[in-house]
Amino acid sequence: MARHLLRVTLALIAMMTSSIKSISIDIETYSSVDLKKCGMYKYSESSDFEILLFGYAINGGKVQVVDLAGGEKIPSAILACLADDSVIKYAFNAAFEKVCLSRYLGLPSGLYLNPISWRCTMVWAATLGLPLTLKGVGEVLNLDEQKMEEGKDLIKYFCIPCKPTKANGGRTRNLPHHAPEKWKTFKDYNKRDVEVEMSIQEKLHKHPVLDFIWNEYHLDQVINDRGVKVDRTLVDHAIDIDSEDKIELSTAMQNLSDIENPNSTKQLKIWLLKQGVETESLSKKDVARLLEEIQSGEIANILELRSRLAKSSVKKYEAMKNCICKDGRVHGMFQFYGANRSGRWSGRLIQLQNLPQNHLSDLAEARFLVCNGDLQALRLLYENVQDTLSQLIRTAFIPADGYRFIVADFSAIEARVIAWYAKEQWRLDTFAKGEDIYCASASQMFKVPVEKHGRNGHLRQKGKIAELALGYGGSEGALKAMGAIEMGLEESELKPLVTAWRTANPNITKFWWAVDKAVKDAIKNRTTIRTYGLVFTYQGAMLYITLPSGRKLAYVKPRIEENTYGGESVTYMGIGTTKKWERIESYGPKFVENIVQATARDILANSMQILKNYRIVMHIHDEVVIEAPKQTSIDEISHLMSINPTWCQDLCLMAAGYECEFYQKD
Repeated sequence: MARHLLRVTLALIAMMTSSIKSISIDIETYSSVDLKKCGMYKYSESSDFEILLFGYAINGGKVQVVDLAGGEKIPSAILACLADDSVIKYAFNAAFEKVCLSRYLGLPSGLYLNPISWRCTMVWAATLGLPLTLKGVGEVLNLDEQKMEEGKDLIKYFCIPCKPTKANGGRTRNLPHHAPEKWKTFKDYNKRDVEVEMSIQEKLHKHPVLDFIWNEYHLDQVINDRGVKVDRTLVDHAIDIDSEDKIELSTAMQNLSDIENPNSTKQLKIWLLKQGVETESLSKKDVARLLEEIQSGEIANILELRSRLAKSSVKKYEAMKNCICKDGRVHGMFQFYGANRSGRWSGRLIQLQNLPQNHLSDLAEARFLVCNGDLQALRLLYENVQDTLSQLIRTAFIPADGYRFIVADFSAIEARVIAWYAKEQWRLDTFAKGEDIYCASASQMFKVPVEKHGRNGHLRQKGKIAELALGYGGSEGALKAMGAIEMGLEESELKPLVTAWRTANPNITKFWWAVDKAVKDAIKNRTTIRTYGLVFTYQGAMLYITLPSGRKLAYVKPRIEENTYGGESVTYMGIGTTKKWERIESYGPKFVENIVQATARDILANSMQILKNYRIVMHIHDEVVIEAPKQTSIDEISHLMSINPTWCQDLCLMAAGYECEFYQKD
């Protein structure tokens, strides 16, 4: 009888949902966990997490708001649709809805709704160069319905804990009955967000996201859902050691001087001035410069202590501790299409893109001491505890029991891509022969043989700095920004180095200005230009650059303007250095940088699709990290990662890998 009723119920639900093709969703939630610091995964697994409001619209129709906090229930047909992969679910920053609804539906810890039927309107907007906020997109698209300004205050009131006061009776949370009018407005706010999200869909429907990009997004969600394990013991002890070490460094600094607060830049500047040393800044570079000038004595000791105190390695450990979920893993570290100029991933929470490198030869031994909280041994064996902690940050990421990491990355991917586009033959030959690009570059620039540890080996450093700084139109300023002076180059060497590099790379220089011309011609003539395997199109107040992969880079409202030098520059609307929507100036080499980085990103995305049946847990620009069982070989992963996409079969692509028991640079 029970089975018969279940069959009848399922049949009725199937009938109810058969006409539902898509649902647009927005939710409002509560949790005592800090969403910004800890991420959506830890936020949603809190014991007090709940969904307060569930706004939805079926097939683009009228928006309904389910007041879950008020005792209403989500209709059975809608619940069925959430788990039905044939029904497309739309949401702005859909990952949040997907993760939170997975918890609401009672899926076991570590399991989430299948991302395959989810479409993120934020990603859709990002593919067109638009902001990554609902409010920002609504304003840029000039929608009739805009996100309600009251939302920020309402979220602060209902969605996070409140401070207990006499006025509120000592409560730590605001509920609907505490402010009925605010709650009514909050429901309107939830409804409006769904309406705005649907308006964005309507505006963007002529610019659909290609299926292969959605496939990449779905894999991205699988990787974020999977997460990566973190060594809690290492993290906890690293934070404790950092605290104890900094107390002792501060004490030593106070004993050597009359500085009351060793962390005060102002007090240290005054103290230095009393010693006859004047400096405008105490940045890392400036302290290093002063230490070169003052190599011994009390002032040098104070500066060295300041340098160690200023090391911010512990912030990464604290970020890890904040984000570790009940399964011992950190989830949600990758933002798909986070860099909308190139479409590359960007980091979230721990920011894997800027982890310090490790150079310690005895990394495992140093790690062992930290895991055991042995500060005295660290001090005895390593000159700088803070630097040691910094180098160990990567090693906090560990594979699950019974697995090890295989790390594979591309060799000089951007240098290979730009050479491939520009057909710079000596570079292509260098890569084909498996030779060192920095030696080859120096040899090409200075017209002498250069070997890494042999003839003219001293020139390799100049070749390296030139390669890193000059590929996208950089000049002396780019060399300085890349650290040329700190690496030992003289100011007088910089301009000749720029000239030598450009002379050695005539086809790349030609490529910059061909792209510059193509962009300007497309905008001026409202037309399509094809060159170097790229397609430049002006259409509907947008500039599109179609890459060989078929993916398009988008630039909003481009135009030609006179620049400060009296020449022509291309400008377009985007999120600039001020983090605001503004007009951005660009030119050929900068567009080439976007193109090359975007192409390198597409190559990585292709490799990740090839490797999707392996347990990818992390990826950083040109690298993937796989949680691999013992039977998976390094050669297997390196081979698969080296397979060229169909659209660049003649690109000389090379990937190499290594295995490790904790994450590290080889």
